[in-house]
Amino acid sequence: MSALDDNITKLNGYLERFRAHGTPNRIAGQDVAGARGVFQTHTPVDKSVICDVAHGTAADIDRAARAAAAAFADWRDMPAKQRRDLLIRIADGIEARAEEIALCECWDTGQTIKFMSKAALRGAENFRYFADQVGGARDGQHLPSPTLMNVTTRVPIGPVGVITPWNTPFMLSTWKIAPALAAGCTVVHKPAEASPLTARLLVEIAEEAGLPPGVLNTVNGYGEEAGKALCEHPLIRAIAFVGESRTGSQIIRQGADTLKRNHLELGGKNPVIVFDDADLDRALDAVIFMIYSINGERCTSSSRLLVQDTIRADFEARLIERVSKIKVGHPLDPETEIGPLISAEHFDKVTGYFDIARADGATVAAGGTTVGDEGYFVRPTLFTNATNDMRIAQEEIFGPVLTSIPFATEEEALSLANDTAYGLTGYVWTNDLTRALRFTNRLEAGMIWVNSENVRHLPTPFGGVKASGIGRDGGDWSFEFYMEQKHVGFATGQHKITRLGAS
Repeated sequence: MSALDDNITKLNGYLERFRAHGTPNRIAGQDVAGARGVFQTHTPVDKSVICDVAHGTAADIDRAARAAAAAFADWRDMPAKQRRDLLIRIADGIEARAEEIALCECWDTGQTIKFMSKAALRGAENFRYFADQVGGARDGQHLPSPTLMNVTTRVPIGPVGVITPWNTPFMLSTWKIAPALAAGCTVVHKPAEASPLTARLLVEIAEEAGLPPGVLNTVNGYGEEAGKALCEHPLIRAIAFVGESRTGSQIIRQGADTLKRNHLELGGKNPVIVFDDADLDRALDAVIFMIYSINGERCTSSSRLLVQDTIRADFEARLIERVSKIKVGHPLDPETEIGPLISAEHFDKVTGYFDIARADGATVAAGGTTVGDEGYFVRPTLFTNATNDMRIAQEEIFGPVLTSIPFATEEEALSLANDTAYGLTGYVWTNDLTRALRFTNRLEAGMIWVNSENVRHLPTPFGGVKASGIGRDGGDWSFEFYMEQKHVGFATGQHKITRLGAS
């Protein structure tokens, strides 16, 4: 039996209960049918139905928000060590079911097992990391003044909403939910309607580890209904969202009347700048990895290649050769490097840019075609002879599509890099240290890597500027979002108090 056949057999075993019972909402430790019945989720591999999914509405969100509010005080007041130990058990549970999570994620999203085999382990790592921060999450500062001993502390903000995307849903869910739970918040989670399976697995694992009912609630549904209700609900104190910038703007508007705190991790049109003094072999590997892994469906992808004109011809020739060899295929085949795009809607969006590129005068140097007709497969694509004002250089395509744009000088490279509505990440390849320092100081991005692909380190801040979002994840920055600062001043003596109305 081949590795692909073996993975398909295992997957079918894991999917049996989903096919039989669907994916209900999980509220206060109970399975709850959707108020609007069910909708169906399909695999992008062959377009077949996976299972029925609870169609949650505002009524389901209200029930979940009330459950989260009811569970909040006990969870907030649980001793730090006890909460830490529980989060560690969740991490253990994730690792024990890592294969199930990975295979279900591949079938649900089209992501390849080559990358998703590690996604569950990264989710466990998120829980372990934030579990270790629980003990110090409420620590503050001592800020003495002449008359007062001033101390600060942090307290959990309350029930929060978490809205996660479909590209790497399990890992990104843990990225938000783990620090929220570690901070002492309760959670209502609305996963993307296109990828509901592993959200169900996460809440099961958490409750099996001992998470009290109501601390983590999952409501499936569509953004315009369930998502909107979550953002507007008065019991939900904050919204953590990962998704496109347009939706982020809607979330801010929807939460305005209840003064919601928002953390928005949004889109990107991220530049990778390759100077002629760079290690070109390593730069080539990084450029290819950061746009063509994860099917190109990642907010941090380096979708604009800015390459110095002195090396452009050779670098693009090497790119074309490598890109043309990337293996497109079944996501459960360990040899596959790119699987199908998530849905018909997204497939149409991505493939629509092939004609847009040609119409605007760019060259389709590699790819630009679809593969088969069973699922939503496209060839990894490279556009050359492009300019930065083209739509392919300004709009987030969110697929395995790279646009190459030449530059002559450092100033021109910086101008091109910053000439976008987005500002999530940037990648700079040069062996000139002073240039790297100058360039990164002026590059408009929340995260920058020099001579490296995106290497996530959990204590560091993750987030963007401009249309790429508001706020930061990671380390103590996560607690700054999920917790409120509190100041208490203790008088150290009998300082003078101004007396009014005294004779």
